[in-house]
Amino acid sequence: MPSADSDGATPSIEAVQPEAKTKTRAIDNGRQEGFVLPSGNIGCIYTPEGGTSVYRPQDGGPELACDRVEPRYVRATLSADGPATLDKNVGDPSCCSVAPVLDYGETWRQGPFSCTSTRTGLTCDRGDGHTFFLSRRRIEAN
Repeated sequence: MPSADSDGATPSIEAVQPEAKTKTRAIDNGRQEGFVLPSGNIGCIYTPEGGTSVYRPQDGGPELACDRVEPRYVRATLSADGPATLDKNVGDPSCCSVAPVLDYGETWRQGPFSCTSTRTGLTCDRGDGHTFFLSRRRIEAN
């Protein structure tokens, strides 16, 4: 997974369980940001358009890359355009940080991407019909 710039910034998160509970923080600081699911098995890195001094997406970004560790390491990626991709031969496995945690029932949003964490897995989309789903039991991308 591309390495995240560490500046202590937290991702934009909002709860999707009871509508009254909402956490939101919009960040557009030109830096990567990441989150991990409570299980510690899935972690994501968001890279803004233009990339960072450490990493620039091949198409210039923005990019969302999420890694699942078990039962087999896999990386799902959504770029600026095109369908989500799955990489089952990750050359740089580096998942997962310990914080910030995207609790079950919460949704993270940044750039064109949003991800919702549930006990059954993580669903991420770009808002144009292209999505991916990661869990211990299955992986899907379109």
